[in-house]
Amino acid sequence: MKTHLGRGSVCISQSVKIPREPKAGEFDKIIHRLVENPNARVVIIFANEDDIRRLLQAAKKANLTGHLLWVGSDSWGSKISPVLHQEEMAEGAVTILPKRQSIKGFDRYFISRTLENNRRNIWFAEFWENNFNCKLNRHALKKGSGIKKCTNQERIGKDSAYEQEGKVMFVIDAVYTMAHALHNMHKDLCPGKVGLCSRMDPIDGTLLLKYIREVKITGIAGNPVQFNENGDAPGRYDIYQYQINNKTAEYKIIGHWTDQLHLNIPEIQWPGGIKQIPSSICSHPCKPGWRKKVVKGIPCCWHCERCDGYQYQADPFTCKMCRFDLRPNKNHTGCQPIPIIKLEWSSPWAVIPVLLAIMGIMATLFVVVTFIRYNDTPIVKASGRELSYVLLTGIFLCYATTFLMISSPDVGICSLRRIFLGLGMSISYAALLTKTNRIYRIFEQGKMSVSAPRFISPASQLLITFSLISVQLLGVCIWFVVDPPQAFVDYEDQRMANPELARGVLKCDISDLSLICLLGYSMLLMVTCTVYAIKTRGVPETFNEAKPIGFTMYTTCIIWLAFIPIFFGTSQSTEKMYIQTTTLTISVSLSASVSLGLLYIPKVYVVLLHPEQNVAKRSTRSLKAVVTAATMSNKFNPKASLRPNGEAKTELCENLETQDGGEI
Repeated sequence: MKTHLGRGSVCISQSVKIPREPKAGEFDKIIHRLVENPNARVVIIFANEDDIRRLLQAAKKANLTGHLLWVGSDSWGSKISPVLHQEEMAEGAVTILPKRQSIKGFDRYFISRTLENNRRNIWFAEFWENNFNCKLNRHALKKGSGIKKCTNQERIGKDSAYEQEGKVMFVIDAVYTMAHALHNMHKDLCPGKVGLCSRMDPIDGTLLLKYIREVKITGIAGNPVQFNENGDAPGRYDIYQYQINNKTAEYKIIGHWTDQLHLNIPEIQWPGGIKQIPSSICSHPCKPGWRKKVVKGIPCCWHCERCDGYQYQADPFTCKMCRFDLRPNKNHTGCQPIPIIKLEWSSPWAVIPVLLAIMGIMATLFVVVTFIRYNDTPIVKASGRELSYVLLTGIFLCYATTFLMISSPDVGICSLRRIFLGLGMSISYAALLTKTNRIYRIFEQGKMSVSAPRFISPASQLLITFSLISVQLLGVCIWFVVDPPQAFVDYEDQRMANPELARGVLKCDISDLSLICLLGYSMLLMVTCTVYAIKTRGVPETFNEAKPIGFTMYTTCIIWLAFIPIFFGTSQSTEKMYIQTTTLTISVSLSASVSLGLLYIPKVYVVLLHPEQNVAKRSTRSLKAVVTAATMSNKFNPKASLRPNGEAKTELCENLETQDGGEI
């Protein structure tokens, strides 16, 4: 039956066996199991009428009237005993009975049977006693039992109720079938002989079954009697439903089966007189995006489980992960591309750095133009023209880096980022380091010797500066060879728990570690320059740029100390791309602005607004004279070394002017 139900898309939620000798409370347990899934309401029952009655009692006790729908086999049929006193519980039950006809000849024969003419039936005497409520043996009578002695004058149908048993026609057909099978077997095995031959003594049961299955006769009721390949006779059934109409309960024929099902739908009614077919389903269909988690051993019963996160419903029973560059759609029935984002020029995160960079570039170009126009004036000469132009180039590149950082990443932009992100800072701090180192060496040399320090000429200074810058360029070249630049979409950076918020970030392949290495050399130059700025803090204000450089480096260090926690502290933020890019570009621009503001704006101010101060105040002296004076001062004033830091230098510098414009 399970196989045939499965073929018809009907499955079994619970399969419960009724014990042969059920204990007390056994039927209550069975009902409890049957209602574990309240959506499965139909109960198909194969049991004897007593078990059916007790099962209905247990269901009534559990207050399930009208909930369970019963389908009974022919053992229930149209019997009254299973439903007696529990008609409402059985209402709507569908049962079957084999199609039957009353055999008139059998009634005439059976009611004529007596103890005298039916001695061959060994069970007839017992039937006689039960039918007439008497005893054939006087000694079996008990006083006060109310049972009389049988007189053999009793008659069936006259002294007792009689109704032909519905299965009489099947018994007659079975007898004729057996007779035809034995007859055919005898003809084949014992041809021309009377009685059993040696081949049929004893009879081979397997062979006899073969002959039985081959029988094809017309039954006592006119129906064909034959068997299929499984040994089953064609099914012919009447279909009943137990209905209650006007408080009267009865079995009503609602259809029949003869080779196929025939139902009289208008005659069917369910508990409460409802005509609509009730639903009985183990599990409701799952919503889109929910998979079926089948209950073990019950393929039609399942729990619905949502495909959550980045999963989608691949089939009714399976959730699968979307590909790394996809996310599930709204109802998780498929995958769709993850939106790709990048820093847009119109974003507030880009507007401020861009405005700052534009103003910085304009200011830098203004300073460059001013210096070129007044290239031969004392202030421009005293600034160290060659290194000034190098430094201004670095400042310009620092501002220009902002545009590279905001531009849409591709191989070209990523290559330029690698080159110029650290190059602008390296050029700036290499020039400043060369300046501070030159000043430091000049005044240290003056304390020890009258000879001039080596490598203080403009050409030497440029050579030193470019040597420092080449270290940065060499590192970038090695990086290009080891790991060629490329743009890619990072789907992990903003892979949120909620797939709807997931974004792919278009970026260059510059990790945080690579960025540290890229800026690390510039930071080293900056720290070294700061150290020299501290060492030359005693140089008088009237002499060159020692103190402005010092203030520049102190401020720059503060800027980058603030940059580090902001940049790396936001690595887990959903706005990481925007915050880090904006922080980096603003920090680079601020560093350039500090250098530009403290080192060049005062000079431009004097050159343009106070040209009267842009003159040489005293006659110049050669560097050799300066060094000699410093040495002689130490010899004739031995206590100079005991003076406060820088005092001796101050006396020397007051008389110091630059030769050929005073470039020191």
